[in-house]
Amino acid sequence: MSTKADQLELAFRHLVNALGDRLHAHEHMSLELTGEQSQFVRFNRAKVRQIGTVSDCQVRLTVMADQRTGYYDLPLTGIWDQDWHHAQAALDTLRRDLPQLPVDPYLVLPSGTATSGELYQGMIPAPRDVPDLVLAEVAGLDFAGLYAGGRVVRGYGDSVGQYHWFATDSFTLDYSLFTAEGQAVKGTYAGSHWQPHRYTARLDQAKQQLTRLAQPRKTVPAGSYRTYFAPAAIAELLSMFSWGGISEAALQRGDSAFRLLQTGERLSPLFTLSEDFSHGLVPRFNQLGDMTPAHVPLIVQGELVNTLVNARTAKEYGKVANGANGGETLRSPDLRPGDLLPDHVLTTLDTGLYVSNLHYLNWSDRPTGRITGMTRYACFWVEAGQMIAPIENLRFDESLYRCFGSNLVALTQTQDFVPEVGSYEHRDLGGMWVPGAIVDDFVYTL
Repeated sequence: MSTKADQLELAFRHLVNALGDRLHAHEHMSLELTGEQSQFVRFNRAKVRQIGTVSDCQVRLTVMADQRTGYYDLPLTGIWDQDWHHAQAALDTLRRDLPQLPVDPYLVLPSGTATSGELYQGMIPAPRDVPDLVLAEVAGLDFAGLYAGGRVVRGYGDSVGQYHWFATDSFTLDYSLFTAEGQAVKGTYAGSHWQPHRYTARLDQAKQQLTRLAQPRKTVPAGSYRTYFAPAAIAELLSMFSWGGISEAALQRGDSAFRLLQTGERLSPLFTLSEDFSHGLVPRFNQLGDMTPAHVPLIVQGELVNTLVNARTAKEYGKVANGANGGETLRSPDLRPGDLLPDHVLTTLDTGLYVSNLHYLNWSDRPTGRITGMTRYACFWVEAGQMIAPIENLRFDESLYRCFGSNLVALTQTQDFVPEVGSYEHRDLGGMWVPGAIVDDFVYTL
């Protein structure tokens, strides 16, 4: 893969330089690359049902002129004659189209001379070994899942000389174990180094929950309950921060859930959230070639200290950009752990709900930070520190200011990596580092 990746970077750099040489004096351009060489294995009933590899690379050419911008997506094959033919045709098309497009008053042109190169080499299973490594631990179980692994690359180059290259080896295994009645325990295992003991430990926990799911289900009436949220559930709650939350543009428009944090409201002193790129999961550069600092504190001990600000928002509202992406969304969030030992979770919870996963999240009242959603998969009723029975799904409606504020009891000492597992157009990068959390009086409505 390294040879192919090196050849791909050479082809990309050649294309950036050649397109730059063809620009007119009043034109600017940028070129973004998205590529991968990945293996995919789909499992069902603990058997391999589909297997294959994907080698794919796409580039987006963006041209800016006369306060207008347009883009064109095209493949990058590494065969120069084909790539150059497609790129010239795309440039000619954009030149014809640009005069017909509206003027963009907040268009940000490429600037600066930043360059970077990052390669994170991992130890991921050889393609031929994946089926045996995955299935050896689930013999006799109803196991379904999708493995995706390989090298993913991102690149950026523009007409003013900025150039960035990022490559990482990674894998994700998104899986479920099912009871005979169709109840499921969901899990993920992901990273850059496959460690059999970690995979075994995750499956052992899932198998224990699977046994508990076979017990009769308990109907829990609507009300407020002390709740333990496992890391996967916390990751779902944190994902809402990227949707009208931590974005500076959303705050400026007045439709952010965190506007109260700018007027004196605080979250719990236990809550510290940052963007941490030291994990090497995602590139630090964005669609404009801007570099984000390796560490960006966002909420420190409950106080909002930074928002995500891209160059466009900075230009429109007179702010200072910090390298955020176009949507000003979280890319590599890290929620600082607390001091609750994992073995003490149930005894500290005492009586209440153990929630493994959430889904269908949405804002029910964004200005006050109120979120609605549902419990999912292996969730349990706990009494006196003992798991008693699985529960029927519940709908909740609760405010982030209570959940991560006044009612936050404790965060676990350990963090889990909860990966992005999407692969619709390409393998998604990144994920979240999050602990579990105990929250008092969490409101369930149905």
